[in-house]
Amino acid sequence: MSARDAILARLRTNRPAGDFPLPEVPTFAPLVGDDHVAEFTERLGKMGGRVERAGPASDPFATVRSRFDGARVIASAVPEFAGNRDLAAVRKPGDLADVDVAVVRARFGVAETGSVLFTQDDLIVNSVAYLAQHLIVLLDPADIVVNIQAAYKRPDFALTAYAVLHTGPSATADIEGVLIHGAQGVRSLTVLLLQRKKQAA
Repeated sequence: MSARDAILARLRTNRPAGDFPLPEVPTFAPLVGDDHVAEFTERLGKMGGRVERAGPASDPFATVRSRFDGARVIASAVPEFAGNRDLAAVRKPGDLADVDVAVVRARFGVAETGSVLFTQDDLIVNSVAYLAQHLIVLLDPADIVVNIQAAYKRPDFALTAYAVLHTGPSATADIEGVLIHGAQGVRSLTVLLLQRKKQAA
């Protein structure tokens, strides 16, 4: 038995008996208006991110494609956009260190904070959301909830082993109080408002 297995076995043996439900998430009055897309756009902008609307049906990625025209390595976790790095073939998270642009879809967005939520199923390889230079996030406008309390009431957190909220690109102001984006993660985060395709019945 490995040290890991021994530790987990002891934890299971010493786990207290009984059910211990999580506390109920309270409902707070919204701090944003009814236009969730506008509120989300404003707050994400304050955090250094940007929101763009999808282009025409013939090429919904036209706007972001032109911005990243020189990208050499593109990793896509969505069927709507073809990349040249197969995430399903990645064996080690660090293998994505050379990714210029990653395209992923968020489960939902949060109007009050400008955040988007990813799970391990959305990212395929979790590290792509941190090692890519630029992150393009597909988000259906209908999937924007009003606040964090509403977000926590969604089933996504209970049904997945990994869930993470991102709010804009990486940022730090530790060095002489100067705000720097991309110091420890993605240099830019662009949310592309693109309706989720309906599943065939």
